[in-house]
Amino acid sequence: MIDFSVQRKNMVEAQVRPSDITDRRIIRAMLSMPREVFCPDSVRVTAYRDEQVRVSDPSATMPRAMPAPRVLAKMLQALEMGDQDTVLEIGTATGYGSAILSQIADKVTSVESDRQLGATARKALDATGVSNVVIIQGEHANGHAAAAPYDAIMIAGSVPDVPRTLLDQMKDGGRLVAVVERDGIGRLMQWRRLGGAFDSRVISEVNAPKVPGFERPAAFVF
Repeated sequence: MIDFSVQRKNMVEAQVRPSDITDRRIIRAMLSMPREVFCPDSVRVTAYRDEQVRVSDPSATMPRAMPAPRVLAKMLQALEMGDQDTVLEIGTATGYGSAILSQIADKVTSVESDRQLGATARKALDATGVSNVVIIQGEHANGHAAAAPYDAIMIAGSVPDVPRTLLDQMKDGGRLVAVVERDGIGRLMQWRRLGGAFDSRVISEVNAPKVPGFERPAAFVF
């Protein structure tokens, strides 16, 4: 029988801590939150590997996956959250990222375009006792302006670009974190709102699963 609690500790010690994760709140949350609960039964044994975990049908147009633990930890640290922050997550998937966010921030709103994944996430969050996450079904690129502005926004994976629509949903001084993938290279980036302007910086090169809804229109070829 697999001892997931041992695997969880090994994940933190071998993957998270060596990745320059110094925020102890993230480490505590990842030590306590059972990642396997957020994985489909068929891949639950891979929950704590240093890799993405598929959470949707592989035949889907854009298969969905959970980021590798160390990548998620880097994204969370880049959010620079306070314990009274309101956070918007884009791309709930099965809810593991939401669950970790919930242990640090005051309130989490998470947008998921796939109704079935959203229902799966809600079930997993309820099973782990998470009560401060609201899941909204909607288009990822639109965010959730009704509850804006947010102290922090996390796009839970990679996108080709971050739309102004999401940047505008940050508070002044707010942070947005996403992996921007171009030409096959993913870069973890942080945006910070400064009044009406946005400052951005690259944190590191990482690979993360694609979040649907941000695809660029196909160009015509003559």
